Amino acid sequence: MNSKTTSLIGAALVLALALAGCGSGSSGSAGSSGSAGSSGSTNGAGATAAYDPDATVEIGSLYEPQNLDNTAGGGQGVTEAFNGNVYEGLFRLTDDGKVESLLAEDHTVSKDGLTYTFTLRSGVKFHSGKPLTSADVKYSIEKVIAPDSQSARKSSLDVIKSIDTPDDSTVTVKLSGKSISLVYNLSYVWIVNSQAKSLTTTEDGTGPYTLGTWKRGSALTLERFPGYWGTPAANKQVVFHYFTDATALNNALLTKAVDVVTSEQSPDALANFTGNGDYKVNNGQSTTKLLLAFNDRKAPFDKVLVRKAITSAIDNKKLLSSIWGEYGTLIGSMVPPTDPWYEDLTSVNPYDPNLAKKELAEAGYGSGFSFTLDTPNYDPHPTVATFLKSELAKVGISVNINVITADEWYTKVYKNHDFAATLQEHVNDRDVVWYGNPDFYWGYDNPQVAKWVEQAEQSDTADGQTELLKKVNQQIAADAASDWLYLYPQIVVASSSLSGYPVNGLNSQFYAYGIKKSGRG
Repeated sequence: MNSKTTSLIGAALVLALALAGCGSGSSGSAGSSGSAGSSGSTNGAGATAAYDPDATVEIGSLYEPQNLDNTAGGGQGVTEAFNGNVYEGLFRLTDDGKVESLLAEDHTVSKDGLTYTFTLRSGVKFHSGKPLTSADVKYSIEKVIAPDSQSARKSSLDVIKSIDTPDDSTVTVKLSGKSISLVYNLSYVWIVNSQAKSLTTTEDGTGPYTLGTWKRGSALTLERFPGYWGTPAANKQVVFHYFTDATALNNALLTKAVDVVTSEQSPDALANFTGNGDYKVNNGQSTTKLLLAFNDRKAPFDKVLVRKAITSAIDNKKLLSSIWGEYGTLIGSMVPPTDPWYEDLTSVNPYDPNLAKKELAEAGYGSGFSFTLDTPNYDPHPTVATFLKSELAKVGISVNINVITADEWYTKVYKNHDFAATLQEHVNDRDVVWYGNPDFYWGYDNPQVAKWVEQAEQSDTADGQTELLKKVNQQIAADAASDWLYLYPQIVVASSSLSGYPVNGLNSQFYAYGIKKSGRG
């Protein structure tokens, strides 16, 4: 029913946007040493028999990479396959939302909060055999913040003023202002060999896997890296198999062509797996929000009352149920429950068609109006657009649905801001801060919100940051800056022969190195 293909947001919104992640579940590995095989907590209950260290784990996904470089529009698919598996950062974000040291063995912060000094872990080598040095870290960070970068971390790292490399194992980063999220944001920066070439089709990372083969439109294979600096991957090989629709993906799982589905997109198919001893259905934490995003610069969406009216005219509960059944969550804001500054704001703009009509009249649109809704062509967007059209017609608003491709969305909506309203999913957590940027594609411009976002980033404590971002969240809800339709569920279905797989949809990452496969199944 719901088959998301490579979401633009892969390229732009795993988008060129996000802020950071936070979830609650588990992952296959990362302990105090920070090595792949010992990180975090392990989930995906399952395999009780002895596992096979030379097993091949077959992974089913709807998100094929657009290319292999996450600063060049590689998209959601390359994050899923490569983050933590092929490439590593100075820090790692675990599946339960914690930040751990990885390639950075230690770091210190100056008293004024403007200078960070990182000491690199010794003995780390790239897949090409070259030792990791501070020059590679400098290169990697500068690659993310370069003018032509499409990285999700780009704007959140604008605070970096300079990067120095006093010796091969030391990196000094100086900031133009305090940034409480710097370490968190650096967990998303892949450390790449500064001498590597053709990174859209090849790789040279430090992770527990190397790239095997990539058959476009079919599969991408990762091989255990024998020279890995940490605990080796728990399996010899993983293969990401790519499907264009959810039905084909589920059939592959039923026929045992794949062992695990990274994100179930067809709730109707779950009956095949629930109560079946051969499979385990995991309902994890998601950070993916489906938005009806208005262009707040353009009439009539420049009026708060119009945006509030549209939000109250749409029965989000009915929409969520029609798409996901009993799964998914209503949030009423940009902030998922896994973010520290979450509050349930679903009552701020309640479903109430009569209220919607009253607000339209007060805004000067008592007779309604019409607008074009730019809608990505992959599920569930066309279905959602049709639902919204029906709902809004009840309060006198006429919707013209314009279906566009992911590439068209990126150019038309995200880059050129040439739209009235659009549907799009934002996969990252802690991305409420984008409402503090009036140049962002939706054009929300509230100076007080921008000030709170800036102050939050310069906070000395996490509590101070949380207090300010709660204010941001409350204000954007009061302004109906967008309509946050629902939070996607994160459903991972796996063979009962597996254990150690991640269950949370944390910014699309899928750590495969901790997955153990037994002989059964």
